[in-house]
Amino acid sequence: MKKITAFLFFLGLLLPNLGCDPIEKEYTTWNVYGGSKENIRYSNLREIDTSNVIHLEKFWEFRTQDHDQYTQIQVNPIIIDKVLFGVSPKLKLFALDAATGLQKWLFDPYEVAPHEIQGAGYFSMNVCRGVTYYSDPNSKRIFYAAGSNLFCIDATTGLPISSFGEKGRLDLHNDLDRDASQLYIAMTSPGIIYKDLIIIGSRVNEGAVAAPGYIRAYDVHTGALRWKFHTIPKPGEEGYESWEDKEAWRNVGGANAWAGFSLDEKRGIVYAPIGSASYDFYGGKRKGDNLFANSILALDAATGNRIWHFQTVHHDVWDRDLPTAPALVTIKRNGREIDALAQPTKGGLVFLFDRTNGKALFPIEEIEVPTVSELKGEKLAPTQPWLVGIAPFARQAFTEKEINPLISKEEQALIKEKLKSLSTGFTFNPPSKRGTVIFPGYDGGAEWGGPAYDPETHLLYINSNEMPWILTMVEQQKKMDKTETNFMAGKRIYQNNCMACHGTNKKGSGNHPSLEGVEKKYSQASFNALIKSGRRMMPAFPQIQEADLEALASYILGLDDKKELLFKGATEKSNPYWDLPYTSTGYHKFLTEDGYPAIAPPWGTLNAINLNTGKIVWKVPIGETKEFLEKGIHTGTENYGGPIVTAGGLVFLAATKDGMFRAFNKKSGKLIWETKLPYPGFATPSTYTIDGKQYIVIACGGGKLGTPSGDVYVSFALK
Repeated sequence: MKKITAFLFFLGLLLPNLGCDPIEKEYTTWNVYGGSKENIRYSNLREIDTSNVIHLEKFWEFRTQDHDQYTQIQVNPIIIDKVLFGVSPKLKLFALDAATGLQKWLFDPYEVAPHEIQGAGYFSMNVCRGVTYYSDPNSKRIFYAAGSNLFCIDATTGLPISSFGEKGRLDLHNDLDRDASQLYIAMTSPGIIYKDLIIIGSRVNEGAVAAPGYIRAYDVHTGALRWKFHTIPKPGEEGYESWEDKEAWRNVGGANAWAGFSLDEKRGIVYAPIGSASYDFYGGKRKGDNLFANSILALDAATGNRIWHFQTVHHDVWDRDLPTAPALVTIKRNGREIDALAQPTKGGLVFLFDRTNGKALFPIEEIEVPTVSELKGEKLAPTQPWLVGIAPFARQAFTEKEINPLISKEEQALIKEKLKSLSTGFTFNPPSKRGTVIFPGYDGGAEWGGPAYDPETHLLYINSNEMPWILTMVEQQKKMDKTETNFMAGKRIYQNNCMACHGTNKKGSGNHPSLEGVEKKYSQASFNALIKSGRRMMPAFPQIQEADLEALASYILGLDDKKELLFKGATEKSNPYWDLPYTSTGYHKFLTEDGYPAIAPPWGTLNAINLNTGKIVWKVPIGETKEFLEKGIHTGTENYGGPIVTAGGLVFLAATKDGMFRAFNKKSGKLIWETKLPYPGFATPSTYTIDGKQYIVIACGGGKLGTPSGDVYVSFALK
């Protein structure tokens, strides 16, 4: 009998390679970003369950000693052969003993980068959300991105594998069919492995000066390009006719797979969620539906050939990127099982498709939307896809009925008057000069943390933000006459290039910092270098020419002695596609005087959606606001990072501004356990087992929503 059992076991291992259906998958490891290539963030480990989770305690803690006041950690770590692989806030790759948290090795990308590349902003504007593992009989490799490079690192030693690319790295500026050497390009989400390929996306600038977001596949051994998919199609390619300007493919950027991938390995299909085309909020120079921006793409993983696609927003002018890779699920419909794809959106919807052919499993209608824009040259799409039969998991409009009831009547009246002055009440109201309410906000609904799916219950668990933002468009400032001083010119250049992030008064906007006091940190020379190279979350600005830098410094650094000098610089002109007539005044949340959302709570929720029926089974606020909690009011908070679900009956989620880590009963949504983290865990946890013990690990980096930055990975277990 033992021989027969052993034979069946080894036969099961061989079946996938023989082209037969594999045995039922066991989700007992966390060796891929998101837990599995299906990206469902599910584990059938069950040592920690609803009966004993209250005894969960911190087991080990690892501090990277590598952060500052501006950094974050958004990493979902992976665990291979009892080794945990993670990334520090400043993008150093490390390996830990996953049972003890003791460091085994550290790779510092700064030590191997040539000096001239470091000086050009090599590690600017980047966070890392995870890494990719590949192995064969000859090597074990970790792929991860730091700045504009993809590194291939020996998983056993932490050293670059020199046979890959250029001494162990690839420059992400390459293979884009245009000169992108001066443009910002990085990777926040890791690539995905299919056979001997690593398939990667990218993050690019969201302004007009953006690289194209082509999807690329490289040989895991050599770094040679094997295929690429043009997300902005070239002449003769599918989707080209959806761009009215036939030269757009040479000049427009964006349409990038920044949120990562899902893979149906058996069928050889890779699924990519695509972001918006640039510039985010004005499309007068990219008229048309703009395929394949804002689309779910199903590609042949071996060749990059398109199998099917669906565009969730036509001609996006609201920054409605698809924020997370879809979850590959199996649902029940009319007594049969269907392999499906569940794609959450920033708008609070979950599109569900047959993953083999793209057939919608809940009806989608094209509804008429406003087409009149205040912005000259804009041409809005006449219709937008609207999901029917599956409930939104976020509210769809901010109206007077939703004004925050927790504030005084006087302030409610002020918000009511403000709301009347804005364009609101419908998610597809176009950007405007008077101001348009973006709701759900720029950061969701759903965001990059993504959903978790339980194959046992067919429930999809997804956390949501419900924060209104105000988008206000203004005309770009044109160069004045010969009387324009350096200071005046600098203000104009600032408004055209910097205001969207740093605000009209230089005091910051959204998640972007204030520039007050910056003159104490930078000289004219160091300021010029910063603008040319970028740093952390700030891209380089190749469109600002050398002669303009003195004027910009005069305004931002407050160089009073420069105010009266007549401006003799350049005029920022380069690519005409970068010269837009409009820009936004910045990313502004719609808040009360005390900094609370102007809308009624909940401001953050965790939702359980039955994908068989489309019904929301339960919804609970996540995150607490101390002053309201003391009154017994559960507000929920903004949240970043996602949940995981286990066979032990639990949904684990950190993500919230209050810095708590929580476990919920996956059937009812009841909170069972919570603990305070050293810093807020704006990341997705991982779970794994070593020698029969189950661990839950979460990266605690803070640094968002006004919280302090940290550098800690914490692992929990039953003691």
